[in-house]
Amino acid sequence: MFVVATAGHVDHGKSTLVRALTGMEPDRWAEERRRGLTIDLGFVWTTLSGSGDVAFVDVPGHRRFIGNMLAGLGPVPVVLFVVAADSGWCEQSAEHLQAIDALGIQHGVLAVTRSDLADPAPVLADATSRIAKTSLGEVASVAVSGLTGDGLEDLRAALDAACSLVPEPDPSARLRLWIDRAFTIRGSGTVVTGTLGDGTLRVGDRVEVAEQAYVVRGLHTLGTAVEMVTGPARVAVNVRGLSPDDVVRGDALLTPGAWAQTSAIDVRVGRPATDLPTHLTLHVGSAAVPARVRSLDGAYARVSWEGTLPLERGDRAILRDPGDDGVLVGAEVLASAPPSLRRRGAASARAAELAALEGKQLDPLAVEVARRGILGLRDAALLGFEAPTLADLLGHGRDGLEAAVSVATAPVVMAGDALAGMVRLGEFLVSIDHLRGWEKRLLEVASTRARTHLLDPALSLESARRAVGIPDLGMVKAVAGLAGLQVAGARVRLPGARPALGQAQTALDEILDRLAESPCAAPEQPELDAAGLDSAHLAAAEADGQIVRLPGDIVLAPDGPARAMRVLAGLPQPFTTSQARAALGTTRRVVIPLLEHLDARGWTRRIDTTHREVVTPARST
Repeated sequence: MFVVATAGHVDHGKSTLVRALTGMEPDRWAEERRRGLTIDLGFVWTTLSGSGDVAFVDVPGHRRFIGNMLAGLGPVPVVLFVVAADSGWCEQSAEHLQAIDALGIQHGVLAVTRSDLADPAPVLADATSRIAKTSLGEVASVAVSGLTGDGLEDLRAALDAACSLVPEPDPSARLRLWIDRAFTIRGSGTVVTGTLGDGTLRVGDRVEVAEQAYVVRGLHTLGTAVEMVTGPARVAVNVRGLSPDDVVRGDALLTPGAWAQTSAIDVRVGRPATDLPTHLTLHVGSAAVPARVRSLDGAYARVSWEGTLPLERGDRAILRDPGDDGVLVGAEVLASAPPSLRRRGAASARAAELAALEGKQLDPLAVEVARRGILGLRDAALLGFEAPTLADLLGHGRDGLEAAVSVATAPVVMAGDALAGMVRLGEFLVSIDHLRGWEKRLLEVASTRARTHLLDPALSLESARRAVGIPDLGMVKAVAGLAGLQVAGARVRLPGARPALGQAQTALDEILDRLAESPCAAPEQPELDAAGLDSAHLAAAEADGQIVRLPGDIVLAPDGPARAMRVLAGLPQPFTTSQARAALGTTRRVVIPLLEHLDARGWTRRIDTTHREVVTPARST
């Protein structure tokens, strides 16, 4: 399906023309039909030979209803511009064309109506020339009469051609359906309508309206119930649980959690921002909200309003004065989560930054990451950024850092050139400055730990994460690697930092020498006491990887369990505890916790109360 909006001066025959094209009445209200004046949006449709189904959004032409016109025009990609042959170019013709240009609409057809009442040639030439200077550019033009039907087939062909130029929408895109009507159907509940651009809607989908979650109960398009609809399309959505009092024109039907809501944007406007009034109405999608405009410098402005809207970088909007001074200017969203402007000179500096972003001297994602320090890939997507893939980041400058560090979730990839100044750590993008701050802080924390905890100079990754303020443990490992720290298991320490066991280290070395000869000859408690190896010393030695400690303060060398497995694998299977004790040349005090340790590792398996068997071949640690 394609969606086309009408545009043009009041009483130039827009409704008559779409009525002739579709055979349907676009004016929904009795007052509209009585006065012959479109007041609100009308919706009708037809089928074209090349494009298939085409829905028309018929907009009012009278200046008093320009807000309604902008609500219908905003989300639509194709425009049918109407000028009457017997009236020529008029005031609202210019205003509607200005709105089309402000929104950057690029596809359209010019229809000169009432060609049965006046020579259409002069109007065709004049209107074509005016339209060519806007975003529509060169458009097909057709002289037509909605009353006699002359030119209708040519108009259908021109509309077919214009629709064929519209880019294919993305059916997998996140949903944003700007609501232009909301009403209640007895027995069904609240129905909202709008023009679906990208994305897909299905019955049963969860959706979000005004930051509340609902479920799609039913879908209609072109008067037909459907289970699924993809953009572009005119669609009516029956939303379960939504009260008509909770939704207004200008709200949006969204994919839950997929859009960042904002109350301020930075924009480029179509005239010097200093010339704009401070208070204007912001028109975007079908929304119209009173807004405050602050000039930044040149063509850049900060626009803010009460409440929030789901906007992203690249959206097109209109700033308009609803009074009589005629201000109507286009605005392109350059940032939907702009920084605060509290310092002196911040506005001019922000304008310079926006200019650099537009000139591609700066990468917008890198600027956002630099400002925040850290930005999750999901949050980047909410802001409308396409998060860089590893392929995007690989192969760029390293900025003096290591190329990659293995972490639990993903490699750390350094970015340079177009993506200079940031790195990817797992599911986060981090600025180089922020990363260096983490490195410095982690070094400080590790140094303090080594200085103040002589027996245990390593700290847990979780303690390091909390102390430095890093989001997850995988990132702590990456930062530790970049900082030159050592990571072993779930602990991190300065390179070469070992527990200061003092004289007890000599005794421990002697015990380890003995265990190298007899791996299960664990020292008795009196020997440990005599050597000064209390629980604190043993815990420190265990954290340092010098020993394996089993329940009951059984001390073995790190390779002791693996060496024991080699002996047990040589026994007839299954074996008893007594057979294991004899083969290992040790005591029940040692063999029982050792066998339970091997069970826990899955190397041996208990068969019954007295027998075990080896599950895997013996292997070294």
